[in-house]
Amino acid sequence: MAYRISLCLVIAAALFLALPLAKSQSFIGVNYGEVADNLPPPAATAQLLQSTTISKVRLYGANPNILRALACTGISVVIGASNGDIPALASDPMAAANWVSANVLPFHPATSISLVAIGNEAFSSGDSALAAQLLPAMQNLRTALVAASPSTAGIKVSTVNIMSVLASSEPPSSGAFHADVLPALKGVLAFLDDTASPFMINPYPYFAYQSDPRPETLAFCLFQPNAGRHDAGSGATYMNMFDAQVDAVRAAIAAAGFPGVEILVAETGWPYKGDTGEEGATVENAQAYNGGLVAHLRSLAGTPAAPGKSADTYIFALYDEDLKPGPTSERSFGLYRPDLTPTYDVGLAKSSAAPGAPASQGNSSTTAPSPKRSEGKRWCVPKQGATEAELQASLDYACGQPAVDCGPIQEGGACEDPNTVRSHAAYAMNEFYQVSARNAGDCDFGGSAVLTTDNPSYSKCVYNGGQ
Repeated sequence: MAYRISLCLVIAAALFLALPLAKSQSFIGVNYGEVADNLPPPAATAQLLQSTTISKVRLYGANPNILRALACTGISVVIGASNGDIPALASDPMAAANWVSANVLPFHPATSISLVAIGNEAFSSGDSALAAQLLPAMQNLRTALVAASPSTAGIKVSTVNIMSVLASSEPPSSGAFHADVLPALKGVLAFLDDTASPFMINPYPYFAYQSDPRPETLAFCLFQPNAGRHDAGSGATYMNMFDAQVDAVRAAIAAAGFPGVEILVAETGWPYKGDTGEEGATVENAQAYNGGLVAHLRSLAGTPAAPGKSADTYIFALYDEDLKPGPTSERSFGLYRPDLTPTYDVGLAKSSAAPGAPASQGNSSTTAPSPKRSEGKRWCVPKQGATEAELQASLDYACGQPAVDCGPIQEGGACEDPNTVRSHAAYAMNEFYQVSARNAGDCDFGGSAVLTTDNPSYSKCVYNGGQ
């Protein structure tokens, strides 16, 4: 094991030196399900992941072949204990120790296991006995991890929940858990608070749209320009459903008395295909949602209730799972096909993660751009009165489009500074306008943008321009 760890360090150092611009984002993860008969070998999947900016993978179990394939990659892994494991883990500390010996110790730390998720949606299973056993199972497994070795003592323990644990979520500030699950949930939240572990939740704006299939709801769900939704309780205006759902969970956690517990988005995604009646399940919408989500996470805007940081978010899913029962949409969430090609592009490839300027082009100036008049050319820029929330939504939308290169406004890019929402939105809006048909409608962004003949380029930050 010592030799393997040393080898991992050598490989990691070599990759770091070889790929200085191909940075993974620590908050972007993906779910790796296995309910399929056509998946590529784990080693091929590990290579695929290393070619992307995905830094985290969530497994639904602890497949040893996958865990071995992810060794030395630097990819953080969440593994899972099933609902069927909960009774034994809860009743017998030795069962927990044996589980750790079988599923963690042979792989960690060569494979970076960061968290064990015990059970899946136990509080929504309808089995009150299972829900009551969840906390002791978590406690026993945590004790086993601490006792096993110094390296496993830092592995977190949590459990995955779905949005239906909330009795209220609209507006987000009214978020509250169902009264019947609150007593058991409080015990779990106290455990998470004591161990600095996250509350895992599965927000799916797709299902929110299913229940309200209006055009304005679709735009709100897909990070597209929209009028926003005002939360009278907090005074915040929400520009996308993802933030609204996450903050509703955050409000429920605070109302339960544990405001310090962080949120981990264990699943979120959008199907690219569905049956008749499955509104919105299209490639275009899946690309818009996941692309907008990635851009939103990269912007580090956070949510209105927790600005300035991105929650760890695992996109569902890495591959389709062709053996899953249910409607077509259940088998149509994969970002990649079994032949390792993307189903559609959401900007996760390292070669396109920061395709703007090389590191030496970083702009040290923090002054506002000084416009220059250029005859016959037009640029798309924010309107004077556009709000920061509107501009953030426009930034997320523009950077979520595969043809739009937002590399220059990412870290180390020529247009990173000034590091403000308005400056970054200006660049992204203009890029979207320039790669589109350059019609006035391509510079609207819900009324937050306007065309100008003043060139907004400054210092080393060059805005594309055209007729």
